[in-house]
Amino acid sequence: MSIVHCKLSIEYRALSTAKGMIVNMPVRAVRGATTVKENTREDIIASTTELLNEIVGRNELLIDDIISVIFSSTADLDSAFPAAAAREMGWKYVPLMCTNEINVSGSLKKCIRVLMHINTDKKPENIKHVYLHGAKVLRPDLAGE
Repeated sequence: MSIVHCKLSIEYRALSTAKGMIVNMPVRAVRGATTVKENTREDIIASTTELLNEIVGRNELLIDDIISVIFSSTADLDSAFPAAAAREMGWKYVPLMCTNEINVSGSLKKCIRVLMHINTDKKPENIKHVYLHGAKVLRPDLAGE
């Protein structure tokens, strides 16, 4: 999808929403993950905020495009809910849920994962999944995008 088409699509969605029109679009999912330096509220919120901003920016999303977000975190992160970052970003009406990641021996530590459901006219191959910091090892095939 070209930059011009993306811009027109975003403008059309914004105008349609403002006029109360219903715009039917496919539902897609965006994956993402990041790692946190320390198990502190500040680091969890900062890392999650960075990840969400990257997902939204790379996929040219409006908040109204986001259907829901599921966050998971490893058991060694217990100082804050990752969803608190989205609330602090102003995502008041987006349904959010946090859960624990399965504790698999040898798996990546201090990791926050995101599964974001969105309305978009993009094809699945044009969705930009985001893997930051130490989480790049989870999907090296997608981390460089």
